[in-house]
Amino acid sequence: MMTNQDHLTGYVVCIDNTGYPASLERHKIYRVLQDEEAAADGDLRVIDESGEDYLYSADRFVPIQLPSAVEKSFEIAA
Repeated sequence: MMTNQDHLTGYVVCIDNTGYPASLERHKIYRVLQDEEAAADGDLRVIDESGEDYLYSADRFVPIQLPSAVEKSFEIAA
């Protein structure tokens, strides 16, 4: 599993947690890590509720752009 902050590529909001209610919360913002192989398969590497990164289908999420103050807050919390 990748946990290096340098591989952070963005943020997404979960819109479908079907089958993963303990790992993903609907309408919550999650950090996404770079994983080109996963992206090629239609997946995202997301840091979920466990604090670890796992692969999930990209259609469970919507990418978002955070205001800089919110993004800095996420970086401090990581």
